[in-house]
Amino acid sequence: MITIQKFVVNPLGENSYILSDETGECVFVDPGFYYTEEKEEVKEYIAANKLKPVMIANTHCHFDHILGVEFVREQYGIPFYAHAEDAFLVERSVSQAQMFGFDMQEVKPMDGWLHEGETLKFGNTKMKILHVPGHSPGHVVFYSEEENILVVGDVLFYGSIGRTDLPGGNYDTLISGIKTKLLTLPEDVKVYSGHGPETSVGVEKWSNPFLT
Repeated sequence: MITIQKFVVNPLGENSYILSDETGECVFVDPGFYYTEEKEEVKEYIAANKLKPVMIANTHCHFDHILGVEFVREQYGIPFYAHAEDAFLVERSVSQAQMFGFDMQEVKPMDGWLHEGETLKFGNTKMKILHVPGHSPGHVVFYSEEENILVVGDVLFYGSIGRTDLPGGNYDTLISGIKTKLLTLPEDVKVYSGHGPETSVGVEKWSNPFLT
């Protein structure tokens, strides 16, 4: 049974997630923790629930989704994984953050890659990794068929889609990926996005103005 804890963090209102199961093992998805109080809240949540962090797994590497990577890495001594095609975003993250008025520490290179067709594993949990580029070249999503859960980062939002005007973005690629890989999933699959509220595959399939 996957437990999903959402933290709405940093000035861009980014959704950072901690996914855990009954074993106590957990994964950080898109840690964007920026302020000291956000980092303290995370440490308290991990300690109170006696969780054992095993990795950071990012949907993509825009700066607002990796602001907290080095904090988590140092705090828990765990590796950082994302798709290889987003490595350039990690390298450029400090300068990108400065363009938006953020002061962030340098993020070291990823410790490994996430590949489509492989699985994100922690405890007794396995989630399929799907590559859905367009918002960023290496954007991936995590899908649990067993529990009807989809963690999509900035690919899909409630009533909207990810922006495609950033480096490596492509509108047609994004729309194609959403329609062929996400909207083909069961309509009751719950969708957890990188910003904003939760939604479902069915809601977006039938009412999202970018997709209908």
